[in-house]
Amino acid sequence: MNPWKPAPVSSRVDFPAKTLEGVITRGTPPDRMPKAQAPVPGGFHTVTHVLVVDDAAKALTFYGKALGARERNRALGPGGKVWHAEIEIGDSVIMLSDEFPDTEMKSPRSLGGTSSSVWLYVPDVDAAFQRAVAAGAKATQAPQTMFWGDRFGSITDPFGHTWSIATHVEDVPPAEREKRRQAALQGSP
Repeated sequence: MNPWKPAPVSSRVDFPAKTLEGVITRGTPPDRMPKAQAPVPGGFHTVTHVLVVDDAAKALTFYGKALGARERNRALGPGGKVWHAEIEIGDSVIMLSDEFPDTEMKSPRSLGGTSSSVWLYVPDVDAAFQRAVAAGAKATQAPQTMFWGDRFGSITDPFGHTWSIATHVEDVPPAEREKRRQAALQGSP
């Protein structure tokens, strides 16, 4: 099997440790790489978030149930850990993997927290929030309409990642947004 050939949707690829080591440390020489048709692969956007978790197989199941994610592919590394996986939520792709001890990529549990949040726009934030909580996420902020024009709530998934979930409900001009922000800071309605 050629690890450089794009995997079909929802495929699972097992990389033996020896092959995985070669992919990470040596790779394919640039003169032997197939030429890309575009600088960003199909289905991706310019920026793609990567989540590192301490149990990627369970995370893939959770994200499907809680956020409606569709698994696009999964490649296994040493010990059956998920070396690379992709999920699709709406029109966006998020990559994820298990943490590997010899890398700098650590899960929120290993770090004792996370320094980022994934922002997810959905058609109905209240329904999405309830679905995520019912699937096992911790509610960190119930949905409410915010001064900037989004109805917004947040959860922490069982793997320690924070998700900001929102539905855009109003286009607020900059001057009005600033007025509302100041009122919010002062505790006014």
